Amino acid sequence: MKNDRRISKSKKVLKDALISLMREKDFKKITITDLVQRADLNRGTFYKHFQTKEELLDELIDDVMEDLITSYRAPYLRTDQFSINDLTTTTVKIFEHVASYSEFYSMIVNSNVLPGFQDRIIHVFTQLTSQEIIMDQVNERINSELLTSYNVYALFGLIVSWVKGGFKYTPAHMTEQLIEILSYSSNRANIHIKRVDNTELKK
Repeated sequence: MKNDRRISKSKKVLKDALISLMREKDFKKITITDLVQRADLNRGTFYKHFQTKEELLDELIDDVMEDLITSYRAPYLRTDQFSINDLTTTTVKIFEHVASYSEFYSMIVNSNVLPGFQDRIIHVFTQLTSQEIIMDQVNERINSELLTSYNVYALFGLIVSWVKGGFKYTPAHMTEQLIEILSYSSNRANIHIKRVDNTELKK
């Protein structure tokens, strides 16, 4: 168990070092020496966990995406049906997720370090919303695809605004505001859940 914690700590330090360096220079120019010096580790420790810096970046991105999906699903993780009225600050986890990866999100929102990554987030939100969340009593005149886009970009817009504002508000405040906004604009319909595989979401 202690060894597992040591491995997790070393990997986290390397990932934090990578984020820090990517905010300063192009990924192609980052060397293993840069990474271990920034992380205050030796090269041997790096190679115990990763073969290349690309492997380190891939694992970092996978960590973020997995946690993003888990956080999005949190309100309906243990139910097959819920209402907007059921949402609480303890069940909505998306802003806690962003806060826990605040340096990473600051990097991708405020620079062009990982071009296309914001599109990946939009894709995940869209897939989850369109494939897992089925709303009752939707106005037949509303195009469901456009409704999904509206909801997805609204949520992502809140996240981007929060990040660009330097995380001015707490995750709890952002969650409270999201719930208030959803309650204000919702038709209070029940929402049914259909599960999809994480692998498909991240493609």
